[in-house]
Amino acid sequence: MDNNVNNTVEEMVEEGQGLSEQMLLRRQKLDKLKSVGADPYEITKYERTTEVLPIKEKFEEFEEKDVSIAGRILSWRDMGKANFIDIADGSGRIQIYVKRDEIGEEAFAEFKTWDIGDIVGVKGFVFRTRRGEISVHAKEIMLLSKALLPLPEKYHGLTNTDMRYRQRYVDLIVNPEVKDTFVKRSLILRELRSFLDSKGFLEVDTPILTPFEIGASARPFYTHHNTLDMDMVLRIETELYLKRLVVGGMDKVYEVGRIFRNEGMDTKHNPEFTSIELYQAYTDYHGMMDLVEEMMKTVAMKVCGTLNINYQGKEIDLSHWERLTMVEAVKKYSGVDFDAIATDEEAIAIAKEKHVELPAVKTKGAILVEFFDAFVEENLIQPTFIYDYPVENSPLAKRKPSNPAFTERFEYFINATEFGNAFSELNDPIDQKERFERQVAERKAQEPGCRAQVDYDYITALEYGLPPTGGLGFGVDRLVMLLTDSASIRDVLLFPTMKPLD
Repeated sequence: MDNNVNNTVEEMVEEGQGLSEQMLLRRQKLDKLKSVGADPYEITKYERTTEVLPIKEKFEEFEEKDVSIAGRILSWRDMGKANFIDIADGSGRIQIYVKRDEIGEEAFAEFKTWDIGDIVGVKGFVFRTRRGEISVHAKEIMLLSKALLPLPEKYHGLTNTDMRYRQRYVDLIVNPEVKDTFVKRSLILRELRSFLDSKGFLEVDTPILTPFEIGASARPFYTHHNTLDMDMVLRIETELYLKRLVVGGMDKVYEVGRIFRNEGMDTKHNPEFTSIELYQAYTDYHGMMDLVEEMMKTVAMKVCGTLNINYQGKEIDLSHWERLTMVEAVKKYSGVDFDAIATDEEAIAIAKEKHVELPAVKTKGAILVEFFDAFVEENLIQPTFIYDYPVENSPLAKRKPSNPAFTERFEYFINATEFGNAFSELNDPIDQKERFERQVAERKAQEPGCRAQVDYDYITALEYGLPPTGGLGFGVDRLVMLLTDSASIRDVLLFPTMKPLD
């Protein structure tokens, strides 16, 4: 035993060093184990024959059979010469019966010094107690890892929300339902991929680090590339790279991508999040609507077994999707018919009359969007497609041939929240160049220090010819929130962005 370790522990016990009595005691126990050559951290492997869940699901096959399992101690009932502990592994939780006469007096004495939170290996046979609980009768038990920090006093309830997010590892240990959420998240992603793969889409990867900030309104994070001695940007979307691939002949592509936006945080927004963007040649935004509806129904049935989803006390019926143009939706919920408004001046006047905030660029189309935000979105509880957006706020969408003031774009809403965004993609390089340049100029006029640039290489790609294409982007995290009945995006991110405690 290293004397330095002994001295350190003794000094901690004497001086406290901010450690609780229980924490100090656990370190003393570890020190004693090391002194007799039983350092649990030196164990590199433990052979398991099964996990806990199969034992419980197939008890008849395991009854009276020997098993080797491992897990964390979550509870302890001391009955003298016999003890009951509960351990949990990645699949579930099971009771262990530990009797002094079975494992030996010396091993039992050491066992009695262990703590809740320690990780142990157990060899024994499966049986059912007189109370009917499936258990393992230990023939041998060994300490595999020492927990130096105690679990929360009530192991079934770490309730401090901030600490749950900061210490997700503890949250997962003591709140089993949290793990269920993330297991379901993984299943949702698997089913989304399965659906898209079945439709002939190819999953690809595109750069996360990009050479400059594009003109879109989302604010990026900047970093610096030392070798190239240039600032770079963490991507705010995957769109422009994916459409380059469609130009190159990949007719159906998608990416499950991490996206970064240096913006506000709330229950629906985190600075980094997961999106799926997909592009399909030779279809339009109506084709994307059909794809979204089929995808949502398919994934919900695979993951939840029903299309009637209970979300925060509301019943969401995914079997029925309403489709409204933005003009129709604004008329339905505000009474104002923008088809009857001829000029920007008329739109400004009706906005003032209805006390609707005017946008920075006071055009009829931009004001229509403000009306939508003021009157419509809060009413879209059941699944709804809102389509035909003004050209002012849709720089990447194709204009409607019948009405060039609008674009072939839709967003879909559930529980008054936008879930996804889709276009008939703009493939006219001349129109796209003009829109990009106007968008960048407007950004720089509003933010003089803005470093946004036009992506002229993307314009070059369009000049080689992008076929008629439908595109869709949607946030995976919001879909997981819906299908797991989670109130906050932080509940569906294993490690949400948090401000350091210090």
